[in-house]
Amino acid sequence: MEHHPSATWLTEAAASAVQQHGTGNLLRVVLLVMIVGCALTAWLLLRGYKRKDD
Repeated sequence: MEHHPSATWLTEAAASAVQQHGTGNLLRVVLLVMIVGCALTAWLLLRGYKRKDD
C-alpha cells in the first residue's frame, strides 16, 4: 500500500486535536453531520410523497 503524506498529516492533526481539546469538538462535528443527514433524508423522502400521479 502506498504511503500518503497528506493522510499521515491528517491523522496526526486529528490525534493532536483530540489530545489538546478532548473529544468535544469531534462529538460536535459528528452530531452536526448526523442531524444534517437526517434532515436531508427526511426532506428527500417527504418530497416524494408530495407528487401527484395523474
